[in-house]
Amino acid sequence: MGPESLLQPQQHKAKICMWKYLDVHSMDLIEQTQTTNELKSLLSELLNLQDFQSNPRSAILLDLYFYSVQFCRKQRFNREQTSAFVSIVRDTHEACVETPLPNVEECYNYFTELVFCHSIRRPPFSIDLFSQDQLVLITDYIINTYFRHFKLYKYAFTPQVRLDVSFTYIGMPEPKEEAAEPAESTETPLSPLQEETEEATPAQEDPTAILREYISAQLNQELAQLRLLVEQRLRTTEEQFNCKLLQLEKGISSSKGPSKGKKK
Repeated sequence: MGPESLLQPQQHKAKICMWKYLDVHSMDLIEQTQTTNELKSLLSELLNLQDFQSNPRSAILLDLYFYSVQFCRKQRFNREQTSAFVSIVRDTHEACVETPLPNVEECYNYFTELVFCHSIRRPPFSIDLFSQDQLVLITDYIINTYFRHFKLYKYAFTPQVRLDVSFTYIGMPEPKEEAAEPAESTETPLSPLQEETEEATPAQEDPTAILREYISAQLNQELAQLRLLVEQRLRTTEEQFNCKLLQLEKGISSSKGPSKGKKK
């Protein structure tokens, strides 16, 4: 995949999405389900994920929407709120996987706009579907379940991007392309004396080999310094952490000490 084919992170505009993916009839069917298998089977049909048993991506999405509906049931959302919440989750996910480039900030802003679009009464731009307490619950749930695993969703649903770097050094001879198949060998066999003289003459050194050795030596030196720096920082962090633990332990022991008095 070339850089020209990568879609840059987009800024999406939030809109009211109630009944967008789950209409009134779909919500009636969801409310009638009793078991986990019934709900998953129904969601796979309603959201076009029938291949979840053979397609890992469909299985991941089915779990995402299934637990979203379970969250709505736990919070006792009505049909309108459940439909809007599933739509918010799906639109946020589609914004996440539209590009393999990092776009967590754009997706989070889009998610917050979607939530506020369903929490403030300002028709026809937004509606007061969720209360302030429900707004806090929804935000905590999405942050702890989706955005905490944001990179995993992007890894599973977007193509992998690799960066190939090539260097061109000015003044260095370009490597010659070797012929694929030589036509006929016209070389004459060498005499034993000519073979000895050719073995005695040293081969010409490749100028690019010297440059490669120098670059590799410099890289190894930089890596060694970086490794030492990381080890020093880890030791410093561990010492600071141990000091904080000791302070906490001393504070807990001192707070427990005076409480043990004799009863009169």
